[in-house]
Amino acid sequence: MNTVVEKLFLDAASSRHLDWLESEAIHIMREVAAECANPALLFSGGKDSVVLLRIAEKAFRPGKFPFPLVHIDTGHNFPEVIAFRDRRAAELGERLVVRSVEDSIKRGTVRLRNPQTDSRNAAQAVTLLETIAEFQFDACIGGARPAEEKGRAKER
Repeated sequence: MNTVVEKLFLDAASSRHLDWLESEAIHIMREVAAECANPALLFSGGKDSVVLLRIAEKAFRPGKFPFPLVHIDTGHNFPEVIAFRDRRAAELGERLVVRSVEDSIKRGTVRLRNPQTDSRNAAQAVTLLETIAEFQFDACIGGARPAEEKGRAKER
């Protein structure tokens, strides 16, 4: 096979595979919304959550999402990312719930060993659990790439 034909074949196969993955993601998102009474979509404005937001648009538009957008803010985001998060939620007319690790620290539910050097990323779990309890979410939809999250590599 010549290289041009090979490239066209591989591009077509790759495109079909991406279309299948997108279709599967849309199906799963609709399935979660149908099966759960009070789901949430985790949305930070980062690349993974932007993809999920786009999948939610494809799954539910022109209607409203059957869940709010939820961001657990570490306080370590660039201001431009927070502005994008807020602008995108407003453009879509969707509810955005924001809870912060800083507030959990002030309440004493999160304690950093060394507030000057410890990352707040690990502390997000506590704030997320508090938010789940506060709003009684029964499912949270979030994104992670298998290459970065080995434990999630085989999950749907």
